[in-house]
Amino acid sequence: QVQLQESGPGLVKSSQTLSLTCTVSGGSITTNYYLWSWIRQPPGKGLEWIGYITYSGTTYYSPSLKNRTSISRDNAKNTLYLQMNVLKLEDTALYYCARGWTPDYWGQGTQVTVSS
Repeated sequence: QVQLQESGPGLVKSSQTLSLTCTVSGGSITTNYYLWSWIRQPPGKGLEWIGYITYSGTTYYSPSLKNRTSISRDNAKNTLYLQMNVLKLEDTALYYCARGWTPDYWGQGTQVTVSS
């Protein structure tokens, strides 16, 4: 069974950079033909897909976040990373990593709160 575990700082100030980690176990992030997504849910709102990285390392980003988001990975550590720059108050959300664009496995999520 694939398990994903997000981790991050919890509280970040606006205009700073957010760095999140997603450790994957029970399956390799390089296995054909999976992709690995980052998704967030602001308080009281629906899910928002941030982007993904594929088994081969190709990335895709939501147009609204593309300019300040980067998704990367460390194959040896079977770990995914999300970096988001110039944080805004509206970036406050529960951040998930998941397998697939319509995910079949999700992490439990990590809360990120952006303060002014």
